[in-house]
Amino acid sequence: MTTFNELGISSPILKALERMGFEEATPIQAETIPIALSGHDVIGQAQTGTGKTAAFGIPMIEKINPKERTIQGLVVAPTRELAIQVAEELNRLGRFKNVRALSVYGGQHMDRQIRSLKDRPQIVVATPGRLMDHMRRKTIRTDHVQLTVLDEADEMLNMGFIDDIREILKGIPETRQTLLFSATMPKEIREIATNLMKQPHEVKIKAKELTVENIDQYFIEIPEKFKFETLSNHLDIHDPDLAIVFSRTKRRVDEIAEGLQARGFRAEGIHGDLTQGKRMSVLNKFKHGRIDVLVATDVAARGLDISGVTHVYNFDIPQDPESYVHRIGRTGRAGRTGEAISFITPREMAQLKLIEQLTKSKMKRLTPPSNQEAARGQQQATAEKILKLIEKNDLKSYHETANELLEDHDSITIISAALKMLTKERKDVPVQISSIAPVSVKKAENMRDNKRRSNNKRFHGKRGQSGRYKGNRNRKDNFQNRRNRGK
Repeated sequence: MTTFNELGISSPILKALERMGFEEATPIQAETIPIALSGHDVIGQAQTGTGKTAAFGIPMIEKINPKERTIQGLVVAPTRELAIQVAEELNRLGRFKNVRALSVYGGQHMDRQIRSLKDRPQIVVATPGRLMDHMRRKTIRTDHVQLTVLDEADEMLNMGFIDDIREILKGIPETRQTLLFSATMPKEIREIATNLMKQPHEVKIKAKELTVENIDQYFIEIPEKFKFETLSNHLDIHDPDLAIVFSRTKRRVDEIAEGLQARGFRAEGIHGDLTQGKRMSVLNKFKHGRIDVLVATDVAARGLDISGVTHVYNFDIPQDPESYVHRIGRTGRAGRTGEAISFITPREMAQLKLIEQLTKSKMKRLTPPSNQEAARGQQQATAEKILKLIEKNDLKSYHETANELLEDHDSITIISAALKMLTKERKDVPVQISSIAPVSVKKAENMRDNKRRSNNKRFHGKRGQSGRYKGNRNRKDNFQNRRNRGK
């Protein structure tokens, strides 16, 4: 492994890295930082969770003159959550060099952003649409930008921002240095590299690192109607510290989160229909352990970097196989192990094979856990808490009462009663989740082309505005639901 000391980084940034607890560079950092410091453009192929922010953030901060209060660094990110996260990390990296980053994104009042920009940050991290608004208003001037970063470029393509990206780059001085990061390299991203970058050096993480080796991947073959019970039982048995559950539609996210709450789990959901304030509130609760289960759509969860996630559940298998890689990358971070469990309906087994081809790994089959196993799992969790109390050996004040109980009852009965009293039994509340059509192999194979042809329609037209479809709790509605899937 390469240490940051070996990469020619200045002492203020080394001090910040030490405060952040980082000594060794990840592969993307070890390869990108020296090239970027030398002034070359870079194309980095890497997914979220590989350390991309420091890979481009360190060279950016090194090049900035802290005495000049002009925008010298610009990062373009696909989502508000990622923009906020990147700005926070850049501020941590630049704290001892007096370099300040500001996140700018849609959903926040323009007047507030303009006031913040008047404080003259040296780095702006922005989503494409809001950045273009500021550039048109001239509240963000790019005349002094030395280094521009496109983060998660393939996701910006998928979200329909590719023309905005071209327009933004054309509005920045040609003397700039450009770094582009993307998990995949579709044709449109390659065109940007060819036409708007200067002889870029390529840094590509090996496939085995792209898929994250320290994640155990499993699948459960299960009919659609039994998915929720299976999820509830699995959560009871494995009692994850923090878990993320992915679903394909906003409606199902709400229904799954509400269903888990009704069963007694600490769960909440996030998706694009929520206000920015609500989304940030839910994410903060999850980050600080006030909820254990986060239910999310792909877009809402894009860019999340929360340590301690032990389990990722694909309640719905993603329509695009590449999204699977992004989803499971939410766990198994910083050398920790994680588990990814996918619920696959019988008609989606061919899609599973496509995902295995993409990740160059084979998922292990799991048997759906039974209600009895779930109950046993809850009791086991209580038993472990009792054993931890015994290890503390601070029970003398309870001995007298314990002996009195033993005079009238046998030890098995007493322990059983204690387990029953302490075990949090789940409420047997009926939960109904809206159905969606299974992902077909044909759709998966054509997903990239379809996405590119229909980006503007999906994200700016009528279909993208809805986000919901009307009931499907009876046969009459099923045909319409299949037509509306993905809304």
